[in-house]
Amino acid sequence: MRVLRLLSVWVALAWSGATWAQVDADSEDLVLSYGDKSFVSIATGTKQLLRKSPSTATVITAEDIVAMGATTVDEALESVPGLHVSRSTIYGPHYGIRGILTDSNPHVLMMVNGVPLTSVFQGNRNDIPVSLPTANVARIEVIRGPGSALYGADAFAGTINIITKTAEELQGPSVGLRAGSFDSVDTWFQYGGKVGALDVAAYLSAGRTSGQRRTVLADKQTELDSAVSLAPGSVNLRHDDVDAQIDVGFEKFRLHAGYTLRDNVGVGVGIAGALDPVGKIRTARFTSDLAWTDANFAPDLSLTLQAAYMHMANEILTPMVIFPSGAFSGSFPNGMVGAPNKWEQQLRLSISGDYSGFSDHHVRMGIGSDTMEIYKTNETKNFIFSAVGAPLPLPMYSASGANLYLSPHDRNVNYLYAQDEWGFARDWTLTGGVRYDQYSDFGNTTNPRLTLVWEARQNVTTKLMYGTAFRAPSFVELYAAGNPVALGNPKLTPEKIRTLEGAVSWQVRHNVETSLSLFRHEISDLIAVSGTGTPYQNTGKQDGHGGEWELTWDPSRNLRLSGHYAYQKNVDQTTQQDSGYAPHRHLYGRADWRFASDWFISGQLNWVAERKRAAGDARPEVPDYTSVDVTLRADRSRQGWDFLASIRNLLDADIREPSKMGSGITFDLPMPGRTLWLQVRYSL
Repeated sequence: MRVLRLLSVWVALAWSGATWAQVDADSEDLVLSYGDKSFVSIATGTKQLLRKSPSTATVITAEDIVAMGATTVDEALESVPGLHVSRSTIYGPHYGIRGILTDSNPHVLMMVNGVPLTSVFQGNRNDIPVSLPTANVARIEVIRGPGSALYGADAFAGTINIITKTAEELQGPSVGLRAGSFDSVDTWFQYGGKVGALDVAAYLSAGRTSGQRRTVLADKQTELDSAVSLAPGSVNLRHDDVDAQIDVGFEKFRLHAGYTLRDNVGVGVGIAGALDPVGKIRTARFTSDLAWTDANFAPDLSLTLQAAYMHMANEILTPMVIFPSGAFSGSFPNGMVGAPNKWEQQLRLSISGDYSGFSDHHVRMGIGSDTMEIYKTNETKNFIFSAVGAPLPLPMYSASGANLYLSPHDRNVNYLYAQDEWGFARDWTLTGGVRYDQYSDFGNTTNPRLTLVWEARQNVTTKLMYGTAFRAPSFVELYAAGNPVALGNPKLTPEKIRTLEGAVSWQVRHNVETSLSLFRHEISDLIAVSGTGTPYQNTGKQDGHGGEWELTWDPSRNLRLSGHYAYQKNVDQTTQQDSGYAPHRHLYGRADWRFASDWFISGQLNWVAERKRAAGDARPEVPDYTSVDVTLRADRSRQGWDFLASIRNLLDADIREPSKMGSGITFDLPMPGRTLWLQVRYSL
């Protein structure tokens, strides 16, 4: 009940100031433009005011992205309250929301234009590093907390929807060039406009980087035998990039298609935590979706039919060095190496509708069917494992049967959901939703969500939210073989979460807005392994609580100050110790100033603190850090061009993201020091 008590105090303060703090409509006429931040669609599937939405949500606009100098979606997401982006051993992004952070990071659902990017291999976005560029992003909408009642699996800790730019937003052709630290170069072309009867938006970019080369002092091989370890040595983060997207609208039809290629990708610290300076990976993802929408299909009824397809291939270009030459007392004179490959495809079909024919009700319904499969795998390697899990050397061979890391599998999911927004009294709205999912490989799950929104005053809105969500077991957790660390278990059931949230937003004055959200969640049936060589089991439990406070202040028409403070504490109920690795405290601040007619400067401060170790990890806490970023931009759009210069980590702080227990990376994962990039864009 602590959540309710704290919220009642906050509401009382807001109410007491309501008589003199009426909303000033002129505040929307600020010279600084931050895009359409007042509305959100991810919460219910339809556009509505952010402060009235039945969720704790954040909107990042294209204008925000430019102001903060974010070149990737990961950089932009660090500005979301309660969300911190950390890294895996191979430097893939891990999104920790409200302290929920596990090894493969499958608890956050990421979508592009409403279509999930989830890979069934490990249940995350991808199992190797893929950061999406921001040049073609119109907005990013984020829900903190459960979203399974609408979106199904993996909308567990949070949901992220990336919305790409349309023809209306681009309005003609433009080209851009960016260059910066680590031999990084990116160039892109965009077009938006009419092609006959079609509305067309197109985007194509290509780039490369050598990646940061910070030093890892000790690795997994140091722990086993320091004499043959490659540490101290630098991380391997080079990659070549290609991104393409197209958006085509014709009458009631809309087509999206996208292609993402990451080629010659380095493997960070190494797939097993032992430095690998030569391993290279390629990942290619093709996505497409076609939707037909009739806003007046019948009286008071809109209808949408959608089909979506995704194909993803992960291939090893140069066999990964799992352990270096001389490992295991010289048993592997040429190193212990492997090259696992996989190919995956998904087909999603859905029908959804919105009905507003009932008085004071808005009903949304949907039904769908998804088919997901890893249809091909292969693996070459020079080792096999003994009965006790010790690696034994062999000549390079193609694995099969029990020695193959994963054989092909498929999954079928059928689902239906319903949601009702009921305005049962003036200033009161009750939103209730429930979704039923039927999985071919583990059974059924039902997840409800209920939100009560009260517009207490013209400038005060309060919310009380309850919801459950689930995370489906991944194919690795269900079917992994040939791996002495963990084996698949086809009897697994989904992970579950129950969350109670309260929130209040308050327009203090025409130029000051603040909000507070508090939460408590209980997680059960967490999937983990109890020891080396054992199958995955539903054994874990975790309880957490915390909150996020946000503030936006416009001291003048040319200056905006904004930021947030987030706190969380999560406890592993098995050990009664901290769940580990996610920051307990996170402070973010941003200042945007237009100091001349077409010139802007923006600064960010990001303080990440109190990242404790998990039970059994005796190392000291992960060091806190404070980073400062500065971005200068000139908007000469009337002349056809704009210019940006950005310095990330201006003060060259020693930033490290936590390495997990047993990884061997004693001093954690080093992140880039001071980084500079310059960008110019010309609109034809």
